[in-house]
Amino acid sequence: MTSTSENNQKKGRPTPKRKEAQAATKISSLAPASSKAEKKRAKEAARAARISQRAAYLRGDESALPVRDRGPEKKFVRNYIDARRSIGEYFLPVIGFVLVLSLIPIGAFAVAGIVIMYSVLLFSVVDGFFLSRKIKAEVAKRFPDKSTKGLGLYGWLRSTQMRRMRAPKPQVSAGEKF
Repeated sequence: MTSTSENNQKKGRPTPKRKEAQAATKISSLAPASSKAEKKRAKEAARAARISQRAAYLRGDESALPVRDRGPEKKFVRNYIDARRSIGEYFLPVIGFVLVLSLIPIGAFAVAGIVIMYSVLLFSVVDGFFLSRKIKAEVAKRFPDKSTKGLGLYGWLRSTQMRRMRAPKPQVSAGEKF
């Protein structure tokens, strides 16, 4: 440990001004042109890697999927959901229609819009409940050694997304048997 007398000694140079200290720490502004080109190449390479990773994710490549979407049972659930139509995937367009109805200055249209919105929401929740039970039963039948925990909610949430907005993209078309 240093003694008090050493701490009291002057350092032999003036304290740099804030601007000087910040300028000294800015490496990128002092870097030669070759390293700027290298940085640009590295940035482009990282961008290309992100684009290819996203494309692989949207295709459904197992290596590119996050942990929540990996595994054969999750793939089965995605295909099971994508092979059917559900009321939940039409909820957002219905909300848009209700918004248009609410702009009409007649009370009956506003009430009708609210009734339509809550009806679709109720049907979506009921459909999700029964869909969750079907998914768990099918997964238990096809993958007897795997847990069904969370798969029902996973499937229901996917069924509430508009088909073209789903990620990873649907691998089967609606109505297709797999």
